[in-house]
Amino acid sequence: MKKVAYITDKIYLKHDTGISHPESPQRLIAINHAIKPLSHQLIALSPIKVSKEILALVHPIDYIENIENTSLHGGRIDSDTICSSDSYDASVMAVGAGVVALDGIKSGKFKRAFCAVRPPGHHATPTQAMGFCLFNNIAIAAKYAQRIGYKKVMIIDFDVHHGNGTQDTFWEDNTVFYFSSHQAFAYPGTGAETHRGEGKGEGYTANFLMMPESTDSELLEIYKNDLPPFIDSFNPDIILVSAGYDLHESDPLASLNITTEGIRKMVRGILDSCNVPFVFFLEGGYDVNALGENVKVTLEEMLR
Repeated sequence: MKKVAYITDKIYLKHDTGISHPESPQRLIAINHAIKPLSHQLIALSPIKVSKEILALVHPIDYIENIENTSLHGGRIDSDTICSSDSYDASVMAVGAGVVALDGIKSGKFKRAFCAVRPPGHHATPTQAMGFCLFNNIAIAAKYAQRIGYKKVMIIDFDVHHGNGTQDTFWEDNTVFYFSSHQAFAYPGTGAETHRGEGKGEGYTANFLMMPESTDSELLEIYKNDLPPFIDSFNPDIILVSAGYDLHESDPLASLNITTEGIRKMVRGILDSCNVPFVFFLEGGYDVNALGENVKVTLEEMLR
């Protein structure tokens, strides 16, 4: 059995998005309930509150201070992206979960980690919070991983929505490979298959679209046939995963027909693709019961 860290904190429940917002604290409550049968097998860790210097690996200082001030007074970045009084601390500690995961992997305590965080991160560009996301947790983690010695970082994003913020961060970077599968014609409208990066980053972005109503077979085709050649050619030192479970058939914000068993097989394929450390970051997933079950099968595969 693999050693797997599970990193979360009650601070994430204090990020208050308001009544009826899909990105609610209930998501994390459901996950923590669903994974209880696995808790004795997981290494439970708490995140840290990172410095602004760590946040600035991706975001300019004025952006960071704007999020801090908006949280202080409680307010909206846009119609979907909301800050309450605890949102800054929660979002800084969402980034901190990735730092704890990477430090633990670097020190040899474990080789895999799952960061059960709120708010999510992959829509946050270096200069714009959006799509429920304040700081780009996984992009900052990629930069931090490079700081501690993982030169070539691969990011795999299976959220139903394209991670525009992550793509933007590494658009001209040939040391971070961004691979995304996502639903066509969905928010935020980015991630065309012709978008492959620019400059020295050209060829280090790969997007794969699934049409609405796609099933397990279409998803697994991407992860069985399209992903492995990119892993083989890039040869990453570590793989970070934007784990968005809104691709599931039950999800109210998407239109794919992916089953829990399909998600299990996809995760297994990702983990079997390469003998490197893995860190998963929670992104979307808005049917809370399905979300809990889908994180549970992910952890089962990570432990396997």
